[in-house]
Order: sequence, then structure tokens, then C-alpha cells
Amino acid sequence: FCFQPRIAPGNCWAFQGAQGHVVTRLPEPVWPTAFTLWHISEAVSPSGEVSSAPKQFAVFGVDEASAETLLGLFTYDMDKMIAQTFHVQVGQELWSGCLGRR
Repeated sequence: FCFQPRIAPGNCWAFQGAQGHVVTRLPEPVWPTAFTLWHISEAVSPSGEVSSAPKQFAVFGVDEASAETLLGLFTYDMDKMIAQTFHVQVGQELWSGCLGRR
């Protein structure tokens, strides 16, 4: 599971191969404004490298009918902090329909 309470080397949710995806169904509609992604640094990596770190990724909102709305395209930079926050890149008026109506 990709949401883990512990952040430690070897305690991760890895994708097999170069690409992957995850879908999380929430019990209520949400209005996300940002996403935070963590990855270990080279300093604490058992192998001394972090080639498994995500690089470019996309985040979509999905409605009950499975219609997708792109919330942003992001790049995780291994030269920056291990926790990086990425803000939604579209206005709420463009994506509110994909997450359910209030």
C-alpha cells in the first residue's frame, strides 16, 4: 500500500518496471490543493543510490463515472528535499466536477 506510516529505507511501495499507477477511492469527495511525495536520500539508501525515485508523474481526479481530470504534471527532484509538495495546477472550477458535487 502506498500510504505508509513509517518512512525508512526498504519500507516503501515500489512499482515494478519504469511505470506504474495507483487509484485511491475516498469515502467522501475531496478538494485537493497539493500532494506531498517522499523518497529516501542517497545518504540513507542501503545501496547508496536512489535511481528508484519517482521522476515525472501525473495526478488525476476521478469521478464516479471514471471520468479523469488532470490535476497536474510534476517532477520530483532528487537534488531537493526528500519531502516535496506539489500544488494542483488547475483551478477548482475546472476540476470540481471530477470529484463529485457538493
